[in-house]
Amino acid sequence: MEMTKKHFFSDMGVMLGRSMRHIFRSMDTIVTVCITPIAMMLLFVYVFGGAIQTDTDNYVNYLLPGILLIAIASGISYTAYRLFLDKQRGIIERFNTMPISRSALLWGHVLTSVVSNVLSVIVIILVALIMGFRSQAGILPWLAVAGILILFTLALTWVAVIAGLSANSVEGASAFSYPLIFLPFISSAFVPTDTMPTVVRAFAENQPVTSIVETIRALLSGTPVGNDIWVALAWCVGITIVSYFFAIRVYKKRV
Repeated sequence: MEMTKKHFFSDMGVMLGRSMRHIFRSMDTIVTVCITPIAMMLLFVYVFGGAIQTDTDNYVNYLLPGILLIAIASGISYTAYRLFLDKQRGIIERFNTMPISRSALLWGHVLTSVVSNVLSVIVIILVALIMGFRSQAGILPWLAVAGILILFTLALTWVAVIAGLSANSVEGASAFSYPLIFLPFISSAFVPTDTMPTVVRAFAENQPVTSIVETIRALLSGTPVGNDIWVALAWCVGITIVSYFFAIRVYKKRV
């Protein structure tokens, strides 16, 4: 069993290195992921920010959590794209003929998604700091924010794995991310939910993005988090487990 675990982690490390080399050879993927969220942040802060009423004087502080989630939702589409290319080119079948762990390839793509999205998040936070973002949070709240964002990335990445393995075209592999990118717009990411019509408000307050946004916002502002953090964690863990289960099933059927 110990040798099997060593073999798996060794194979996963090789697959991670392979995927990361693709990322560093084509840094435009990270740049592309950052451009739209940063443009949206500039637009909402400097164009719409003065007309939006929130409970904070610094709108970029209010806006940033939602922008980070949009960046992650955009970034995971590249995981589906890269996995689709591996499937289309027969690379998955080729790896399966070699003496390596079958799931190592998937985990290589998933961990690459986490690393690349972390880089994107750092870039966006740096831009937000230039725009006036400020946080009084200490190390532990920041670590909690990082943990939630990584969990959110894992959850969506396993959804991307399903899309990448199931798609019949490049467009189909990445199109699934559009509804995920749209979700923050129907949440408390940009405006308080109490300004929304009743039906829209009910949806906004009970979908996963709102609890995650509210948790991150509270952690960064140093205010009490309340039950939002448990709801956010439940959503992230639940989506991860369900999507991982179906991703593995699809992978086994495809290979």
